[in-house]
Amino acid sequence: MSDWVEIGKLSDIPRRGARCVKTPIGKIAVFRTAADEVFAIDDQCPHKGGPLSQGIVHGAQVTCPLHNWVFSLETGEAQGADEGAVRTFALRLDGEKIFMDANVLLAAAAE
Repeated sequence: MSDWVEIGKLSDIPRRGARCVKTPIGKIAVFRTAADEVFAIDDQCPHKGGPLSQGIVHGAQVTCPLHNWVFSLETGEAQGADEGAVRTFALRLDGEKIFMDANVLLAAAAE
């Protein structure tokens, strides 16, 4: 069973932008696409540690601001010739409210 925790509102995040949430496992970047979809991934690029929340959102992808690595917001996988991945986290929208699965965060913190 999931325990969903409210982490903000859709209107708190600009379209094609991100906001960060501090959690027991570090900062998580929460993205809003132009189509008002929301995704959550680790805020740190596995390449050189760039802040993905400051990257450019295009479609359901984000480009790292440091070295232009591109990551799928859906899967966390690096795109193109780049290799690597970031963790993704389950979100759900209820009207304007954004919720994150707290049990997933607790499980990740226990790893």
